[in-house]
Amino acid sequence: MDKRHVQLVKVPEPLRDCSGKPVPLTDDTIQERLDKVLDGMRRRGLDQLVIYCDVEHSGNFNYLAGFFTRFEESLLIVNSDGELHFVLGNENLNKASKARIAVEQDGVVHAPLFSLPNQPDVVGKTLREMLSDAGVVPGSRVGAVGWKMFTSPHQDADASIDLPAFIVDELRCIIGSDGLLVNAADIFIGEGGARTTNNANELAHYEFGASLASDCVLDAMDSIEPGVTELELGDKLVRYGQHTSVVTIAASGPRFEKANMFPTDNMVKLGDPIALTVGYSGGLSSRSAYAVSCAEDLPSGCSDYIERVAAPYFHAYAHWLETIHVGMEGGELFNEIERVLPRSDYGWSLCPGHLTAEEEWLSSPVYEGSVETLRSGMLFQIDIIPSVSGYGGANAESTVALADRALREEIAWEYPAFWSRVVQRRAYIQDVLGIDLSEDVLPMCGTVAYLRPYLLAKDKALVLRK
Repeated sequence: MDKRHVQLVKVPEPLRDCSGKPVPLTDDTIQERLDKVLDGMRRRGLDQLVIYCDVEHSGNFNYLAGFFTRFEESLLIVNSDGELHFVLGNENLNKASKARIAVEQDGVVHAPLFSLPNQPDVVGKTLREMLSDAGVVPGSRVGAVGWKMFTSPHQDADASIDLPAFIVDELRCIIGSDGLLVNAADIFIGEGGARTTNNANELAHYEFGASLASDCVLDAMDSIEPGVTELELGDKLVRYGQHTSVVTIAASGPRFEKANMFPTDNMVKLGDPIALTVGYSGGLSSRSAYAVSCAEDLPSGCSDYIERVAAPYFHAYAHWLETIHVGMEGGELFNEIERVLPRSDYGWSLCPGHLTAEEEWLSSPVYEGSVETLRSGMLFQIDIIPSVSGYGGANAESTVALADRALREEIAWEYPAFWSRVVQRRAYIQDVLGIDLSEDVLPMCGTVAYLRPYLLAKDKALVLRK
């Protein structure tokens, strides 16, 4: 029986430990990615993949291309024999030669239709003709890859195509009744999908963004004082010109008033609930707590905030870290969180943990009834969100990876500086916060499990103690 209790005590804050040096993906990693995708195509019996990209739906395209097409649409067409075609608009046509996967010059199709309104069309072809130039032929078995697969039991997952209709219509016209067009995003993000596990190089690459988000959130937490504006807090959250993976949140008091989602000149006031979030490629960090220094500063009716919300949440978070391991089923982890933090009492409703990569939410093997196996190389957000009526939130979302012994040894050998940071983070979580961390868990940033429920008491955090 676990005789530990959650306590609020003085502890040193974790290190800000982003290296400041992004780790590039190697050519071998890009080839490994392409091989995984081609293997998935063979398992599905597909002749081609048509992979869509725009700035909001770019992860699967980016996974192979190494870039995304910002303000234009684009397609990457992958044949089962490995032949590749780009279909690109005016302002991304020059990116084909920079792509991480090699595409021959005649494999690049210029599609001004994908460009911004009123830009010139010097090609003079229809989209159907351009798709034919890119290798789409009648009778093909084609997998369409947007950004999501459909997992609702009330929806035909294969027939639900999340590409724009003007593209889907032309694909269907070319393929004809003798061919097949299906949603194939599961090749990338479904059970066993190419993107759901990462090698040592990929984890070292993603650690930069995960740890940067963590450092930024810690800076914002340390800046919270009555009178500080949301704008000033938001300024702490965005750094190095990096592309964010979610809307950056710096909110004090009621959120989303008049539909606003961004920081304003609203000032932090004593007793305000606070929400801070920033995410980059590789991971997100988020914190929710109160701008108070003690229970007496809490709003009326919330004086038991720690006992009612923050402590049970922290206990469940710690249990997540202590329980998760390579080889367990996602449904088993879901049931463990339901056991220690029942939804009926704590109001959480999403998956208590999901995969991440370029985008903040890739997919999740952790859902009710899941028999998906948690595998080495998975990159997780610890995303348990309690919602208790009458109280502000409690949140310490951060990023961890799962790694078996072989992957841990590979990281230690190939990326010793990254491994050293992992070792320091594990020591902090275990020795300072009192969490018996699963040996398969690699903290990808310094603030994993670090929660200050009273944000003005900057020297105190929740811990587990006997």
